[in-house]
Amino acid sequence: MHTAFRPAPDRPGDRTGVLLVNLGTPDAPTPAAVRRYLAEFLHDHRVVDLTRWLWCPVLHGIILPLRSPKVAKAYASIWTADGSPLLAGTKRVGAALAEALPGIDVRVAMRYGHPSVPSVMQAMDEAGVGRLLVLPLYPQYSASTSASVHDAVMRELLRWRRQPEMHFVQDYHRDPAWVRAVADSIRAHWAANGRGDRLLMSFHGIPQRFVRGGDPYQAQCEAGARAIATELGLGEGEWWLTFQSRFGREPWLQPYTDKTLEQWGREKVGTVDVVCPGFAVDCLETLEEIAEQNAHAYVEAGGTALRYIPCLNDGPAHVAALAGVVRRALGVVPSAAHA
Repeated sequence: MHTAFRPAPDRPGDRTGVLLVNLGTPDAPTPAAVRRYLAEFLHDHRVVDLTRWLWCPVLHGIILPLRSPKVAKAYASIWTADGSPLLAGTKRVGAALAEALPGIDVRVAMRYGHPSVPSVMQAMDEAGVGRLLVLPLYPQYSASTSASVHDAVMRELLRWRRQPEMHFVQDYHRDPAWVRAVADSIRAHWAANGRGDRLLMSFHGIPQRFVRGGDPYQAQCEAGARAIATELGLGEGEWWLTFQSRFGREPWLQPYTDKTLEQWGREKVGTVDVVCPGFAVDCLETLEEIAEQNAHAYVEAGGTALRYIPCLNDGPAHVAALAGVVRRALGVVPSAAHA
């Protein structure tokens, strides 16, 4: 007996979705969980572009066994009742953005770890999303971050028979609302605590050769920092830009945050206010590396105090800025100028 053919029900896929993607986090502050996370992260050719036959033995034989326990200890120092600050904070941003964008399906994914980009995209497809905007939570574009998100999205789409209409936000480092939000967070810090002797804007670093190869990240960090300083009414010599979180032995973007702070400590600069505009949500690199490690090193070197200014997180101004970025990318309002 033959079963009659029944056509599949039509799925119009007329829903619009926004996929917020942040870097990622281990599932727990344990060596095993951190090792799984670092293995995925450091296997990405966008992050480490060495030849695999050379890199993989070093990664699995030396780096992961040695670094995983140390990194797990660092994560444990910032872990909260809600789990990873990065994941919990990104989820709060997603929830607030969903409220600001009624009728749009807003979901959160991690480039490395969980929830993964493929799993969230599949859930959005099942929910009938036919128009998808991907918004990496990186104000500045880099091949090692934004392009890696694009890679993950496109790899998943290679498996799909029916693909959605796609939009991809490259960067928003000159978005006026984002610039104002960062500047206002600095003003609020100064209003509550007084103005420090110096203002330092610290961005995540990348290898110098990435920039020589055409990556616009350094130029966008500088342009965004300058826009924030202009919004604050600061001139040259009233703010500084550095790069943090370098890995390995090759030269990364300079000046380095830790070396700069150590030098300022020896010079008895006084109180330094540090903001990290490249991070949308507080995470290991801000809460542990800056607010703990670098703050301690600065005082040990002779400085008075390092005061960390938190990321924008799910603050109303940040959410409003991201909502504006989404609307412009979807063609709801005219595009803002980008450098």
